[in-house]
Amino acid sequence: MDTIASLFSFITTPVSWVIVQFHSVYGKIFGPDTGWAWGLSIVSLVILIRICLIPLFVKQIKATRAMQTLQPEMKKIQERYKNDKQRQSEEMMKMYKEAGTNPLSSCLPILAQSPFFFALYHVLNGIATGKTIGVIDDPLLASARKAHIFGAPLAAKFTDSADKVAQLGASLTDVRVVTAIMIVLMSASQFYTQRQLMTKNVDTTVKTPFMQQQKMLMYVFPVMFAVFGINFPVGVLVYWLTTNVWTMGQQMYVIHNNPTPGSKAQAAYLERLTKHVTHHGKTRSRGERAIVKAIVAKGRDRNEFERKFINSLTKVGLAAAADGTVAKSDVAVVAETEDGTTVTGAAPKRQQPKRQSKSQRQSQSGTAKAADETEPKTSLSKSDEPEDAKPSPAKPAGGGNKPGAGTRSKAQSGQRKGPQRPKSPSKK
Repeated sequence: MDTIASLFSFITTPVSWVIVQFHSVYGKIFGPDTGWAWGLSIVSLVILIRICLIPLFVKQIKATRAMQTLQPEMKKIQERYKNDKQRQSEEMMKMYKEAGTNPLSSCLPILAQSPFFFALYHVLNGIATGKTIGVIDDPLLASARKAHIFGAPLAAKFTDSADKVAQLGASLTDVRVVTAIMIVLMSASQFYTQRQLMTKNVDTTVKTPFMQQQKMLMYVFPVMFAVFGINFPVGVLVYWLTTNVWTMGQQMYVIHNNPTPGSKAQAAYLERLTKHVTHHGKTRSRGERAIVKAIVAKGRDRNEFERKFINSLTKVGLAAAADGTVAKSDVAVVAETEDGTTVTGAAPKRQQPKRQSKSQRQSQSGTAKAADETEPKTSLSKSDEPEDAKPSPAKPAGGGNKPGAGTRSKAQSGQRKGPQRPKSPSKK
């Protein structure tokens, strides 16, 4: 541990200076030698560090989602080059470069926070051994050794002996009870944070090895905290418990307001967003507009929950624009088909015929029957007049028949047009 402390000695002085500054503020409220003053100084240090790490946390979220998206491609590369590890690594790095991410991006907050953790551990270890470190001089060292949190000194550990705990002015029972409770809370908060990530904020449509790894970490991390926690001073346990609670709250906020596409959290978020947009007719914040803008830009690549959101807006006469805003659409309605394509067109309402009663149907049928009886019938059959009453066509002079006259009359009576075969003379 001395070697590790020496590696992070460059940050020990800044960490001790920050703790002292917070202690000077809280000491005026609770007293300089109280556990509240020193404990809240450590909590304030955690909050300050985590606020500074928010940009890295955002980058971690983006990297984690990018890794989830790349898992199917990674599996294909592993199967394609399973006998060539070097080519497999080259293809992996090429894919990471094209996607603009890498596996280490998801570990950035932990890596960036580790120097502060070891520096704080080194400061608290110096308080436990009675050594001044950083800007903590002898008066501050004496004040820190008197500080107790629920009866446990800041520098005491679960594995300390009764004599060492007695030198710090406490009992071994108080130290072990307080440290045990802190270790359980620290492990439980870590487990809940990881479980919340796996059950609510993971794309359930893609089954990848990454999900199995995250599920394994859900059980490994709490065990690691429990094993290493018994060797941490009370002050370090306060640091880690505060860090876990902050991470849990930060993740709950992200899951609630910016869930992973395809996850259960996204389904719940889009359901809430649909109710709000339907009621108010617009998006209410920049984050909502960003999510609507991303959904509109996906087009055919929308998942089931996103298509349901677009169709819900369409049913109430609203349309999502490319800039993330939502507006009324009275003339044209943007509808989405099953394959994700959007179709714009008029939205006429289909008029359903009213159902008539039995008496109305009988009345209409009687009226139609009477109209049929009064209407004059037109017959297409031949006239019943005698042949003598019909005027005979005028014959041309000379007794000859005009060519075509007979065929025209026969065609009018329904016979075949064209030259007719002469009939054979009848025998008298």
